[in-house]
Amino acid sequence: MEATDKVLEVMRTAGEPLNAGKVAELSGLDRKTVDKAMDQLKKAEKIVSPKRCYWTPA
Repeated sequence: MEATDKVLEVMRTAGEPLNAGKVAELSGLDRKTVDKAMDQLKKAEKIVSPKRCYWTPA
């Protein structure tokens, strides 16, 4: 499973907006890996930010 897929899965499962640190904690991925995956997801408009520094699936 790709990092972007794992990040999206964790966000959907959580059911609430998460920051990168929490996504890294829940997914078991390295924080840098999560940051890169979230950057890709932002550019693809697959995640949105309801409040500063927190993200949720679009």
